[in-house]
Amino acid sequence: MPSDTSSVAIACQGGGSHTAFTAGVLDRLLSDPTLEDDVEIVAFSGTSGGAVCALLSWYGREHPDHEPGELLSDYWAEMAANEPVDRLTNSAIRWGSRLERMGVPFPEVSPYQSPAALWSRREFLRLLEEHVDFEAVPGLLDGSEPALLISAIDVLTGEFRLFREDELSPEAILASAAIPYVFRAVEVDGSYYWDGLFSKNPPVKDFVTNRETPDPDEIWVIKINPERRGRVPKSADGIADRRNELAGNKSLNGEISFVRHVNDWIEAGYLPEKFTHTEIERIRFGRPDLGWRTKLERSPGFLESLYADGEAAADAFLDGR
Repeated sequence: MPSDTSSVAIACQGGGSHTAFTAGVLDRLLSDPTLEDDVEIVAFSGTSGGAVCALLSWYGREHPDHEPGELLSDYWAEMAANEPVDRLTNSAIRWGSRLERMGVPFPEVSPYQSPAALWSRREFLRLLEEHVDFEAVPGLLDGSEPALLISAIDVLTGEFRLFREDELSPEAILASAAIPYVFRAVEVDGSYYWDGLFSKNPPVKDFVTNRETPDPDEIWVIKINPERRGRVPKSADGIADRRNELAGNKSLNGEISFVRHVNDWIEAGYLPEKFTHTEIERIRFGRPDLGWRTKLERSPGFLESLYADGEAAADAFLDGR
């Protein structure tokens, strides 16, 4: 890597359908020809929908027959509820969620008993395998590829798990995205996992604690959940929205705080010279008006607008560098 080139790790926060924004950001960043002269992408990380975006970006860069932008745009175009049965299912999920938050009683159905949960699992895996040839991944690994960190949490032990690039499988990605009330716990190597939102959303500090690769000069966090709100929520729906945002940000803020502490220790001379300062930049999702339930929205127009927002945010970020 030339001395004037910055090493960059990109972290993708989870957020359901809102991570179509993340896909747009990554599409524009990774297709910018001038960026390649300035930075070297050394790692990706992601959780839930962010894990899917990180995977597609990593795979598109490493596979000679694909490009990240192509995979990201194709995946999210197919993720949209285009068929009548998809549109009906999407509407039912959104309105069911809204009515339940308004206090309308619904029978509790475990994902272990729900045909919809089995269908969702099958469709998630089908879509992943349609865009990523997981059997080809070992042949892409020669030690020069960026790191890939996918977060999930062990249901029984409460410990987080990072799936690395040499451990990739459809089930590993599903484990990171397995929202407990939507999916069954996902078995991988005899352990059971839920959505990585509980543990690392997304992995950040692992970029500087992983001794296999040098610390990146910069970490770019593609952030979905807003930090601040202008007023206290009072409706049941608004309270649930804010609770979700705070939970999603808690782990991320902890990860960023750790990196900042390491920077402070470096500047104070407490750490060996092999540790280097790491700047953190955020690319923020600029639609705080959207409520939590829109994270389940898959209408084509909605996803296309989020993808375009991501492209615009990436352009603004690049212009500001």
